[in-house]
Amino acid sequence: MTFRPLHDRILVRRIEADEKTAGGIIIPDTAKEKPQEGEVIAVGPGARDESGKLTPLDVKAGDRILFGKWSGTEIKLNGEDLLIMKESDVMGVIEQIAAVKKAA
Repeated sequence: MTFRPLHDRILVRRIEADEKTAGGIIIPDTAKEKPQEGEVIAVGPGARDESGKLTPLDVKAGDRILFGKWSGTEIKLNGEDLLIMKESDVMGVIEQIAAVKKAA
């Protein structure tokens, strides 16, 4: 089954946080907070402005994003826990910068 969000909504899979701290302490499931980072799975076509013109979304499928702790609506699709949220709930996109060092 495929799922396509409508308007300015996006479908997000949470990225689970590490189970250990930097010092090596294992964090139990009951003490973990919900991750605020996720991967965009699907995006809607965009929102319409006052004149009816379609405004495309800034995020695209495959982007890693940060969102608010209580953002979105949790759903279960094909046995997987996902979130549906509006693009306005996204705080930013995490871009991976490949550090390429040139030999002098």
